[in-house]
Amino acid sequence: MLNNIGLPGLLLIAVVVLVLFGRGKISSLMGEVGKGITAFKKGVKDGSEQEADHDELADGTAARDVTPEADREKV
Repeated sequence: MLNNIGLPGLLLIAVVVLVLFGRGKISSLMGEVGKGITAFKKGVKDGSEQEADHDELADGTAARDVTPEADREKV
C-alpha cells in the first residue's frame, strides 16, 4: 500500500501536516527530536565509557584472568 506513494503523495502529506499543526509547532517538535537524539548519543557514549571504567580495578590496573590452565579450555 505504501510502496507507491511517490513524491506528489509525500508533498501532499507534508502540506496537510503543515496546515494542521502550523510552522511553529512543527519547528518546536523537530527541536525536541534533535535534543532527544543528542541525549541518546550522549547516553550511549557515557555507557560505553562507564563499561570501560568498570573493567579496571580500584588501583588502576586492568583485571586479569586467574582461571587455572586446566579449566580455561573447558569454556
